[in-house]
Amino acid sequence: MEKLTLKDKELIRGSWESLGRNKVPHGIIMFTRLFELDPALLSLFHYSTNCGSTNECLSSPEFLEHVSKVMLVVDAAVSHLDDLHTLEDFLLNLGRKHQAVGVNTQSFALVGESLLYMLQRGLGSAYTAPLHQAWLNMYSIVVAAMSRGWTKNGEHKAD
Repeated sequence: MEKLTLKDKELIRGSWESLGRNKVPHGIIMFTRLFELDPALLSLFHYSTNCGSTNECLSSPEFLEHVSKVMLVVDAAVSHLDDLHTLEDFLLNLGRKHQAVGVNTQSFALVGESLLYMLQRGLGSAYTAPLHQAWLNMYSIVVAAMSRGWTKNGEHKAD
């Protein structure tokens, strides 16, 4: 697993300190952006409330629970910046779960783009190029582990 610089960690922690308190509203911004980038991803969400549109998804308690869980994963990554390797098994399993429900690894890049968009919207002028790079570095580490789990799950299905 790659390492983050001390400056990366400082920037990530400082920015998440304000945004992490309001996880679901920021997660809604992130998922709204994700569905703008790829509306076909709506079809992956099957709840009692139809997710045929972004608004239908956002009105679903089950979907909002999913948003909360995604934001808790971000929170866990931020909390473990000094030892991201301790999340390896969790992230591998998360990748396997995403592969099993039909998420492709290209969608991971769109989630990253949506995360950065949410940070930019939430932080405004405090969102700087170094901060952008720090979050990109962290997300790259997280998604690399998830992708390894996704690939392993696909290999098991092919057996």
